[in-house]
Amino acid sequence: MLPAKDIFSYRPYWAHRLGPAPFLPMSREEMDLLGWDSCDVILVTGDAYVDHPSFGMAVIGRVLEAQGFRVGIIAQPDWTSTKAFKTLGRPNLYFGVTSGNMDSMVNRYTADRRLRHNDSYTPNDEGGKRPDRSVIVYSQRCREAFKDAPIVIGGIEASLRRIAHYDYWSDKVRRSVLMDSKADLLLYGNAERAIVEITHRAARGESPADMRDVRGTAYAASGVPDDWTELDLHDIDDESTTLPSPRRTDEKTIIRLPSYETVRDDPATYAHASRLLHIESNPGNARPLIQEHGDRDVWLTAPPIPLTTPEMDGVFALPYARAPHPHYGEARIPAWEMIRFSVNVMRGCFGGCSFCSITEHEGRIIQSRSEDSILKEIEDIRDKVKGFTGVISDVGGPTANMYRMACKDKETEAVCRKPSCVFPDICKNLNTDHAPLIELYRKARAIKGVKKILVASGLRYDLAVKSPEYIKELATHHVGGYLKIAPEHTEDGPLKKMMKPGIGSYDRFKGMFDAATKQAGKKQYLIPYFIAAHPGTSDEDMMNLAIWLKGNGFRADQVQTFLPSPMALASAMYYSERNPLKPVRRNGGEVVLTAKGLKQRRLHKAFLRYHDAENWPVLREALKRMGRTDLIGPGKKHLIPAWQPIGTGDNKGEGRRTGRKNGIQTFVTTHSGKGRRRPASRA
Repeated sequence: MLPAKDIFSYRPYWAHRLGPAPFLPMSREEMDLLGWDSCDVILVTGDAYVDHPSFGMAVIGRVLEAQGFRVGIIAQPDWTSTKAFKTLGRPNLYFGVTSGNMDSMVNRYTADRRLRHNDSYTPNDEGGKRPDRSVIVYSQRCREAFKDAPIVIGGIEASLRRIAHYDYWSDKVRRSVLMDSKADLLLYGNAERAIVEITHRAARGESPADMRDVRGTAYAASGVPDDWTELDLHDIDDESTTLPSPRRTDEKTIIRLPSYETVRDDPATYAHASRLLHIESNPGNARPLIQEHGDRDVWLTAPPIPLTTPEMDGVFALPYARAPHPHYGEARIPAWEMIRFSVNVMRGCFGGCSFCSITEHEGRIIQSRSEDSILKEIEDIRDKVKGFTGVISDVGGPTANMYRMACKDKETEAVCRKPSCVFPDICKNLNTDHAPLIELYRKARAIKGVKKILVASGLRYDLAVKSPEYIKELATHHVGGYLKIAPEHTEDGPLKKMMKPGIGSYDRFKGMFDAATKQAGKKQYLIPYFIAAHPGTSDEDMMNLAIWLKGNGFRADQVQTFLPSPMALASAMYYSERNPLKPVRRNGGEVVLTAKGLKQRRLHKAFLRYHDAENWPVLREALKRMGRTDLIGPGKKHLIPAWQPIGTGDNKGEGRRTGRKNGIQTFVTTHSGKGRRRPASRA
């Protein structure tokens, strides 16, 4: 990997002599108590302020504090006026704006575009405390409050909207959020390295708007300087997606993506642009990208260099209070309660699942903490976090079992353009050794005062089957009765579009897990997660998944319908109905079957909940249309019955219980005149 300056090697800014704050201040009164006359940086966030390394604004704030800067936080401000944005005064260097740990639209709306009435990152789970498209709104209010204050945007919402992107909620392609927010600079990905550099440069008098050479950033400019070489890959054909091999010494080559106006009007070109973006994502060989927006260009510098293990340790060793700000009193913040006893051991994911945004944001190179750092955090939880009962709720990260895994050959890693290290098969150059993770588990269990270490992060089971010892360790010591796992589907069509392994990998893992569980003398079960309506999924695929679920005795209480998040490859499939995993051609290429209409998306979801009587009418209709009436009936081989309980589905009416039929509660109407059981219309 390319060398990068250690983020903790900068000469501290003068204010370091003031020492760390118990909590980063949210009011002028707190600033006065700290002896501050002003803030160097003010972070504006859509989340409640929890001073914990799982909350982005706390990490960025504490990293900058360690550099000697005075950092204030404005959390979940009232965006209807500028009053809240003036609370801490004008920042000396810049405003840092983020929507929080989630994209504000994903946070606020369901996959059916329905309004959510709760928000886990808000006190008492209250919904509506952040605006839609928070980064844009907050930036506008900052500009109104202090016209001359620079604005730097970052976090998941800015990161995944850094170029022209399909927006599911408006059902159109939107401009880069940099243009809509009118910010001076955008940081994408995990931003510690970039934020440290730009803040020190700003302290020396340089404007963020003039910073053009910081990796992991986006800025607006006009034209390409004469000393740059521009590759225009606008045309859609085989050659355009077979990119010239980059030369390490060629630092001034830029790739021009199709313009915003072009991808807005041409879905096939959008898929092509999405493919190019993901090909140019390896920090070892990615080149800067440029995309025209009207009379301006959005420039994306090369992706940030991942943090080293000592840098990761330094970030997690900062003096977090590991608690919500006292401003919230006894209010309950669900997201904090979920992670308060958990430990994040790594970042990044080389899985590359097309529907997931982890790789687009954190990258596919795993950044692991040292064993000592992790064990020290567990001890801190034991000693400092109120309410600890001896159970660590999770030791994991974006994925539970990628700790310390990497390419065996650093030179190969630096030039690789594959979007996944494990699809369609596990790469021969990937180190899949679980020994460091097993050793970490064992040492964590041995810490005095720790009764149990659980693993709750998503498990990559196709990696786990490479290590029977790991599965044995997991089943014997680290499962609390149920283990969540995500095969996502059973059928090859959608699985290939997801870049997920076939269901056979799940079956192999289940066999090994069940055997290890039995050997340990325990009763433990897998809870598989599945996605409905993912691009590439037909009605028949969902029907086959429902048959598999019933055959294996699964009844899902909560199911996930595919939600096209900004910049994900699966979102490009959804919008364009083309497959960006392969070359995209003007009059060819692979067309992707996509469930877009609300009726079909709800049908796919209904198949996942085949056992819910409310879904039986729509499933009967679909099965008849598909010629599968053999799945309607009273037997075990049938998916759903031919009759309908009174009060459910299309057979509404007040009723009282009379008994069970084929294991299903039946009803008698109280207004039918003669009190007879009323069957549904039969197949």
